[in-house]
Amino acid sequence: MSIYDKLAELNITLPPVAAPAAAYVPFVQTGNLVFLSGHIAKQDGKVWTGQFGKTMTTAEGQAAARAVAIDLLGTLHAAVGDLNRVTRIVKLMSLVNSTADFTEQHLVTNGASELIGQLFGARGAHARSAFGVAQIPMGACVEIEMIAEVG
Repeated sequence: MSIYDKLAELNITLPPVAAPAAAYVPFVQTGNLVFLSGHIAKQDGKVWTGQFGKTMTTAEGQAAARAVAIDLLGTLHAAVGDLNRVTRIVKLMSLVNSTADFTEQHLVTNGASELIGQLFGARGAHARSAFGVAQIPMGACVEIEMIAEVG
């Protein structure tokens, strides 16, 4: 089954590439690797704000991270033209806006990792980092970047 069939089965429509909010590009390809800039969580087209351990739960964070993964996939599609060309999701790096005592950044990030695995199967098994940070641009609750390999 193609990635697009799986997306349709999950009722997911890939968004267009968002315009960068600062002095960077949404993606860079070098050789077979595509580096996607960090994407922040959005809900209903607006920045999804909040801080874990204060105003957001881990479950809400998983939904936010899943939303970020969908945005990342829209950008990856724009970068490579066909997600079926992706041979491996290499790495995700997740920044989680959280209080000093919040320790479930890894569980928040699972919202993105699980969707990637569901769509890509073994090709979606990736290395990952999840960091708790004091703030993310525009007050976003989660920001994630991705590295993918294409054939």
